[in-house]
Amino acid sequence: MKKLFAEFFGTFWLVFGGCGSALFAAGIPDLGIGYAGVALAFGLTVLTMAYAVGHISGGHFNPAVTLGLWAGGRFDPKKIIPYIIAQCIGAIAAAGILYLILSGKDDFAIDATQAGAFASNGYGDFSPHGYPLMSAFVAEFILTFFFLLVIIGATDKLANTKFAGIAIGLALTLIHLISIPITNTSVNPARSLSQAVFVGGEPLSQVWLFWIAPVFGALIAGIVYKNLLQNNT
Repeated sequence: MKKLFAEFFGTFWLVFGGCGSALFAAGIPDLGIGYAGVALAFGLTVLTMAYAVGHISGGHFNPAVTLGLWAGGRFDPKKIIPYIIAQCIGAIAAAGILYLILSGKDDFAIDATQAGAFASNGYGDFSPHGYPLMSAFVAEFILTFFFLLVIIGATDKLANTKFAGIAIGLALTLIHLISIPITNTSVNPARSLSQAVFVGGEPLSQVWLFWIAPVFGALIAGIVYKNLLQNNT
C-alpha cells in the first residue's frame, strides 16, 4: 500500500503542479510564465517527487512509464494494474482540486469547444496550434519513447542513479518545450484522463490517443533498451 500511496501522491503533484501552472499562471498578461514556465513546472513536479517518494514506489507517476518499465524487464507485471489505478485516481483527485479552486471565481466556466480547455490535451481543432491526429500521434509516440529511454537509462544499475531524478525531470521539461503547441503535451495517460473528465465533450472523446500513443511509445522503448542498449555484463 505504501507504494500505491506514493504513486497516488506523485501523480497528484504532477497534475496539480503542471496543469495548475497552466491554469493559474501561464496566461497572465506581462507577468505570466507562458509555455516555458509550464514546461519547467511539469519537470519540477517529477524531479521533486522522484526524490520525495521515488525510493518507495520507483516514482512512475504515469501509466506509460509503468508499462514501459515492465516491457524493459524492470517491473513486476502483477503490480501494473494497481499502479495504474493509483496513478489515475491521484491525477483525477488533483484535477478535482484544481476545479474546486477555479470554481471560486465568479466568471469561471470550462468551454469544452476551446483547445486546451482546463489544460486538456487534443488534436485537430483541439490542438493548441491546430496539429492533426497524425502529427499528435507521432509527437506523443516519439516523445514518450525517448522519455522512457531516459528513465530506464538513468536508473540503470550501471548509471549514477543519484542524479536520475534530475535527468528525468529535465527530460520532461524538454518534452513540454517541444510539444505544448502540438497537443498541450501528454506523454502521460493519467494526466490526460484527469483533465478530460472535467472538460467532457470532444476532449474526452479524444483521450484515447493520449493512452495509445504514449503507451505504445513506452512499450517500444522498454523493448529497445532491454535488447539493444542494456549492458548485462
